[in-house]
Amino acid sequence: MKIKKIILLTMAAVTFSGCEDMFEPAVENYRDRDVMYEEANFALGILLNGYTRIPTNSWSFNDVATDDAVSNDVNNSYRKMATGTWSAIVNPVDAWTNCMAGIQYMNIMLEEADKVNWSTDEDLKRMFNDRTKGEAYALRGLFMYYLLRAHAGSITEGGQIMGVPILRNSLGAEDNYNLPRESFDACIEQINLDFDEAEKLLPLDFTDISTDAEVPEKYEGISKENYNRVFGVNSRQRITKRIVEAMRAKTALLAASPAYNIGEDVTKWQTAAAMAAKVIDRDDVQFDVNGLQWYSRPTSSNGDNSAEILWRNSVGGTDNNLEKDNYPPTLFGNGRINPTQNLVDAFPMANGYPITDEVNSGYKASDPYTGRDPRLAKFIVYNESKLGPGTGDQQETITTVGYSTNDGVNQTETSTRTGYYMRKLLIESINLDPTATTAERHIIPHIRYTEMFLTYAEAANEAYGPKGKAEGCKYTAYEIIKKIRERAGICPNGAADLYLDECAKDPMKMRELIRNERRLELCFEGFRFWDLRRWKVDIEKLTETARGINKAGGTSYEPFDVENRNYKEHMYYGPIPYAETLKWSELKQNFGW
Repeated sequence: MKIKKIILLTMAAVTFSGCEDMFEPAVENYRDRDVMYEEANFALGILLNGYTRIPTNSWSFNDVATDDAVSNDVNNSYRKMATGTWSAIVNPVDAWTNCMAGIQYMNIMLEEADKVNWSTDEDLKRMFNDRTKGEAYALRGLFMYYLLRAHAGSITEGGQIMGVPILRNSLGAEDNYNLPRESFDACIEQINLDFDEAEKLLPLDFTDISTDAEVPEKYEGISKENYNRVFGVNSRQRITKRIVEAMRAKTALLAASPAYNIGEDVTKWQTAAAMAAKVIDRDDVQFDVNGLQWYSRPTSSNGDNSAEILWRNSVGGTDNNLEKDNYPPTLFGNGRINPTQNLVDAFPMANGYPITDEVNSGYKASDPYTGRDPRLAKFIVYNESKLGPGTGDQQETITTVGYSTNDGVNQTETSTRTGYYMRKLLIESINLDPTATTAERHIIPHIRYTEMFLTYAEAANEAYGPKGKAEGCKYTAYEIIKKIRERAGICPNGAADLYLDECAKDPMKMRELIRNERRLELCFEGFRFWDLRRWKVDIEKLTETARGINKAGGTSYEPFDVENRNYKEHMYYGPIPYAETLKWSELKQNFGW
């Protein structure tokens, strides 16, 4: 925890006089929080510290700890985690320190914001204060969500699901840090209270208005120029009411999920469906039919988002780090993230049937990539795929099986371990050739609309069935999944999606289809690890061996085991950090850790 005194700078001075070296002790420059009152930029720094702590500011690739991927990096923390090193001491998915610190900063902001001289203009001062407090409430709720996802669980076997301590005020050096965990439901309630306050203070979006008449009623009499200074386009990518609504939907989905909804309360699914519907049912939200490869689309300089991106991280300068990490060796990459055969098998055929349906799918093990869901070729590099700068024959042919190039299975330390390389997220115009290296700007989303559509589909199916919907909602779960599969290219040219229609007759079968579509659409974006746990899948699924594929004798494809998973029953819920439980007697550890 941060103490009340925030240390910003320590200065040391060394002076030399004559032949003597004189050392002057450092004068510690402590800045009390009351400095905020007249230094608005200092106060703003407290708020912006929260933004730097958002867990989705960068890619995690925790897919490596699931059945979706492995890594060829022996030091990869998720690889070690999946194979047996996960503990309350070594925890790659720990959110405690970062999110607790974020909550501390937001509590300081909320306690002091009213005293800050945001502007000499009273109208501007009022609006800046509203905006910063709204952002602080939203961020505090966001950090609590990520704490619950990573650390909620039962203290005793089969006991009540507990959350974390709820901190509504900042803690100083003399305050009591030895606080008990609150119930999971109490934490969810606190998140929603924070989101309530945020929604009162934030606009739906940060956008410029053209006339004084467009100024919201609560700011009546304020000029459009002043309104735009605070709530206009220059504030884009800060948290808005629309973003808060999406975070509320994510929170509701977590609370409704089997790992946390112990009593199987259907009203929690109804709530999750309603929250997601609020996001996707707005008139200005359209399902982005061109959003499948959103990561390859440029972002405009004025902060606009594509129709697929609800909220994203700031786009910085150009780089090629993602490509360096994940291009195959022949394209001068390190091939770090290797999709598994498990994930490849989850992609259906282009006619919509899973490859396990021997009667209807048309799948041939001897020719495994022909006639598949088009997303497979877009997201994963398989044997004889084209990849890299250029088009068609200009691109490199990647031979992932056999022994003809370093791209083959286990040829070098940068080769694939599975017979596959990750393609999704990579900008293929980037060239890593040392003689002609290029770079591009990359987009990292916090929330995509596809996630929101899938959230609605999952919750609506559980609450109302495949073709039911709450009063006033636009969509059914069936309609959402139909849109997603049509965009993917399944059942092209108007052909009927017979497998989807079959699933629509059975909510449990529809559940599995929705979960699979979520797996495919959100692969490599950090969802699978958490989804498997909130669904509380069978332990056999958590421990499913990661598999790859090679060619036996250079002729026929043959799957093989790559990496065993080592998870135990208690690992549906992550641990409280061991160091914290040592320090605080009231902070009880989750069962099994």
